[in-house]
This record gives sequence, C-alpha cells and structure tokens, in this order.
Amino acid sequence: MQVRGIRGAITVPKNTKESIVAQTKELLLAMIGANSVALEDIAAIFFTTTPDLNAEFPAVAVRELGWPAWLPMLCGHEMCVPGALPNCLRILILVNTEKAAQETVHVYLGEAVRLRGEKK
Repeated sequence: MQVRGIRGAITVPKNTKESIVAQTKELLLAMIGANSVALEDIAAIFFTTTPDLNAEFPAVAVRELGWPAWLPMLCGHEMCVPGALPNCLRILILVNTEKAAQETVHVYLGEAVRLRGEKK
C-alpha cells in the first residue's frame, strides 16, 4: 500500500468561523467522495489558508463532521505571495491506498479552479 496525496482548494467568501467551516466541509466531502476514500485510510490532513482567513481553524470542520478524533491534522498559512488568489483554503489529505498516483482526483472549487486550470 502507498501513501498518496490528494490536493484540494476552495475560496471562502467571508473571514468568519461559519464560512471557513462550511467551505472546509464542502471541500473535504468533495475530495473524499471523488476519490472513494474511507476515513480509516486517511493518514493525515494538512490545511492552509491565505493570511486573510484567520477567524477559525479549518480542522474544526473535521470535528463537526464527526470524523475520528485520532485523525492527525495541522493548520497553517500559505506564503503571502503578491498577486496570489485571496481568501483561499487549501487541503492536502494523505491517504493509504492501492491506487496509482494517476488515479488521484484533485478537487478545486469556486475561484480556486484558477489555481490549476482544472474544472470542477
């Protein structure tokens, strides 16, 4: 079994606890669904936000979804690069899987589709 990374990003309309948690839930569920990931196969989840999003930790969404408390998570801020997409939340989920890297579906929602030129 390999450890593979699933990338995702979404824009958050407002710097509020409710908005950050809601967008995090939407992206997490889309990423898990698109890749048919079982919760027990998740090795770790990394969350980053642009510096303009600081009203809540994105990891709070995992607890609200009722996912296992043993899931290792880490939150941080993206580098502050001039001209970068604002109000952006990124997630990297590391999963244990038999799938090849090419089978991984990365998910970009909202204005974040611009980051990779990929479509929803």
